[in-house]
Amino acid sequence: MGAKRLPQGFSWARLCVARAKIRGMTQIRKRKRQLILIRRGLVYSLILAMLILLLGGVGFWWLDPKVETLSDGLWLAFTTAATVGYGDLVPSTHASRGFSVLVVLLGLAVLSLVTASLAAIFVEREVDEEERQIERDLMREIRHVREEVTALRELLLEQAKQSGR
Repeated sequence: MGAKRLPQGFSWARLCVARAKIRGMTQIRKRKRQLILIRRGLVYSLILAMLILLLGGVGFWWLDPKVETLSDGLWLAFTTAATVGYGDLVPSTHASRGFSVLVVLLGLAVLSLVTASLAAIFVEREVDEEERQIERDLMREIRHVREEVTALRELLLEQAKQSGR
């Protein structure tokens, strides 16, 4: 009866080890997908920010008579979207002032997305390192469990030999 318990316990230990490995592989795949999505989100956010700034620059150039060149329009769009407002160029017509409200609202939203995407990449790196440390600790614990199971198995086999079985 005692001999039957050992293989069951040993199978259970192996099952636990296999389950932990499968979970670890699943987590690694999940993290890789998340990192790809985060990086893709950063790229999309940057493209959207550039598009809004470009359209804002063209809009200011078209709407405001004091904005003489496209580069001035782009500069005004950037300073407006970033809410910096240096004062070297300001919207001078009612239409360009109304347009600047739209540029501010869109610019704040999109520049916040870019900032959040960058922050997510840095946070993801820290989380990955913490998870690697947890994985190393778990593997060390699994190794100890295996050693204990092996020692128990040897002890039971030795006791079985001594009792004459």
